[in-house]
Amino acid sequence: MGSIERPSVDFDVIIIGAGISGINAGYRVQTELPGYTYTILEARDAIGGTWDLFRYPGIRSDSDLHTFGFPWRPWSKPKAIADGTSIRNYIKESAEINGIDRKILFHHKLLAADWSSQDQQWSLSVDNHGERKKFRGRFIIMSTGYYDYNKPLKTVIPGLDNFQGTIIHPQFWPEDLDYAGKRMVIIGSGATAITLLPNLAEKAAHVTMLQRSPTYILALPAVDPSGDWMRRWLPAWMAHTLVRWKFLILPFIFFKFCRGFPNAARRIIRRNTEKQLPKDMPHDPNFNPSYGPWEQRLCVCPDGDFFKALQKGNADVVTDTIRTVTETSIKTNSGKTINTDIIVTATGLRIQLAGGARVSLDGKAVNFSEKYMWKGTMLQDLPNAAVVLGYTNASWTLGADSTARLVCRLLKQMDRDGQTSVVPTLESSKGMKDCSVLNLNSTYIDKAKGELPKASNVGPWQPRSNYFADYWASVYGGLSSGLQYTKALKKVN
Repeated sequence: MGSIERPSVDFDVIIIGAGISGINAGYRVQTELPGYTYTILEARDAIGGTWDLFRYPGIRSDSDLHTFGFPWRPWSKPKAIADGTSIRNYIKESAEINGIDRKILFHHKLLAADWSSQDQQWSLSVDNHGERKKFRGRFIIMSTGYYDYNKPLKTVIPGLDNFQGTIIHPQFWPEDLDYAGKRMVIIGSGATAITLLPNLAEKAAHVTMLQRSPTYILALPAVDPSGDWMRRWLPAWMAHTLVRWKFLILPFIFFKFCRGFPNAARRIIRRNTEKQLPKDMPHDPNFNPSYGPWEQRLCVCPDGDFFKALQKGNADVVTDTIRTVTETSIKTNSGKTINTDIIVTATGLRIQLAGGARVSLDGKAVNFSEKYMWKGTMLQDLPNAAVVLGYTNASWTLGADSTARLVCRLLKQMDRDGQTSVVPTLESSKGMKDCSVLNLNSTYIDKAKGELPKASNVGPWQPRSNYFADYWASVYGGLSSGLQYTKALKKVN
């Protein structure tokens, strides 16, 4: 009789990144594959990823925590839209309660990952305080998020070098910055700018949000009244389940409504906005985007804090383009001069996958942008590797969990069938039409076409559409279309 010969590795699964996606992946591996060894390599010194890195005033999620939180540890606090510190503590506590924190190797930055077809394993080169380490793994899960932690999106602002005041990017907010009594300009109109304005206005003398083009802003209650009632009168498990399903279904319906009936959705959002604006502030052009609702990410402000800041009188919005920056001000192309002491460049994030590591196949570098994604989880031609991408129109964690579940199913099937590797393969691209893996046309996504993988209109190469379909596919969907498996060798006793 012979036995299955598997490659000798340090870990069965190596997870890159200890943010919310990496902690979730660790939980799924240790609960669904209890016989597996795994580790989490984290480049920084803390759990939390984005929520530990970003420390600008008022940082919060613009997704509700009932769906952004882990499905295996329900978010129990009243606030559905939570602040960054609460989210960071929640992720850390979730890891500690389940022993996932003991699997993390901090200060371990992935530099390169190479798949060996001959050895049927990954070889990882990792930096640990300047020392180069090697790890061998059977399967890797890249839970590194989708943007560069070290470099923001580069944006050309005419004359910015002339400015004699303080220039800050929110990604690198100085902890000791004293902006009390200062005049501030936030350049940008995305979720970060919408969050910053009301928080900066609490201390600053005046805050201006200078935007080239407006975005849709929707005021929602920070605390969900119905959820509060359910938690008071129903058993905890039932209340958590009902609240979660409410936040899964209603935003999904609203998203579909916005995309299917953009003019009606635009009118609803407009009425909501006009009610909350100061009487002397016109809706147009400051709150009238040129695109339809949810063609770009729709911004949320809890309890209308953004509009309340405008009503106080020390904050405003200017829709214009920058002609030049002087030593003490910003001059716009329409002739406005905005005097300022501090400029905050909230101009977007730089897209980057795998944390910038070099990924190769038998020594040959893999260009992610040339590859299609299989079921939003694996890259074409890349064996035993998952790249975690969440949703742009729903909570990131929903997509991350679909990926983790699907990977666990694949590994279980490979164990049953005596296989060492699985790789997505494309026999023919005939009849395929390329599209983006992220279904928005935001500037930072448009500028990342050379970084992101591709999706298509055909079969398993289609982009993720919604959580309900992806959950079904991850738990019950087929594991053969578009995949090739390699059988393990048999060892003669």
